Amino acid sequence: MSKDRPIKRVRADWNEVVLVCRKCSRKLDGGFGKDGEQSFAKALRKASGGGKGKDRKAPLAVIEVDCFDVCPKDAVVVVNASKPREWVVVPRGASIQAAVARLGLAAANDAEAA
Repeated sequence: MSKDRPIKRVRADWNEVVLVCRKCSRKLDGGFGKDGEQSFAKALRKASGGGKGKDRKAPLAVIEVDCFDVCPKDAVVVVNASKPREWVVVPRGASIQAAVARLGLAAANDAEAA
């Protein structure tokens, strides 16, 4: 048996975590953002401010995950990790501000106000 290695802790500045269906995003091939050319995850990361959305120092983590098996037509399934019982179906072209409000994202709302 190998030597036991210590379990380390890594700090992250995330206030919120949003899970986005990777399969839905790929099927839509964009549809969000200013010109409708960004994926939902990328548009949400940009709207949240705070640098990169995948960075540990960002206020909002937007993580693309495997399929939720809902598969809506012309929409993407999104889950606020702090509200796992409430899945949100965001149609193509919906405003990011409306999605942020529907998901109840405090971090993104605070970044927009600043």
